[in-house]
Amino acid sequence: MPRAEFAAPRISFFPSIRATLNHILAVDGYYIDALSCGGLGPRAFHDFAPHATMASLAVAQSVMDVRLTVFCDGLTNAHLDTEITTNPGSAGVIDERCDDLLVHLLQHQIHHRGQVHAMLAGTPVKPPQLDEFFLAFDRTARAGDLELLGLQDPQDVA
Repeated sequence: MPRAEFAAPRISFFPSIRATLNHILAVDGYYIDALSCGGLGPRAFHDFAPHATMASLAVAQSVMDVRLTVFCDGLTNAHLDTEITTNPGSAGVIDERCDDLLVHLLQHQIHHRGQVHAMLAGTPVKPPQLDEFFLAFDRTARAGDLELLGLQDPQDVA
């Protein structure tokens, strides 16, 4: 996507694709730090430097996704109901259940990524397939998308 399209004003909660994707990354950083008891609190937002290009943002988001995956891979059922101390700033220190934080983080990503998907419709970039990946009847239709994304079909994983 050309840099101008990435930063162009759009109608959504955030005013551009760039702003929306940077927001997702910043919030991911805050919650992943909280889940791993990193202690950044509101500094996670104050220290965040927005990415100007899609390339640098994609790398940073990939690193953040790996952090979340590693955290989730280490979870046990007992860990899910533990209390995690958060400090989002204006609300002060609040204890939240680990499973509630994870659900909130994932819902936040889905919400704003859906907005980016809609904004892509106003660009030369075709919005990707997002909702037909996991059911057997979608298997043939999704094969090319999974290959393009470098993902293995979940039904092929033994």
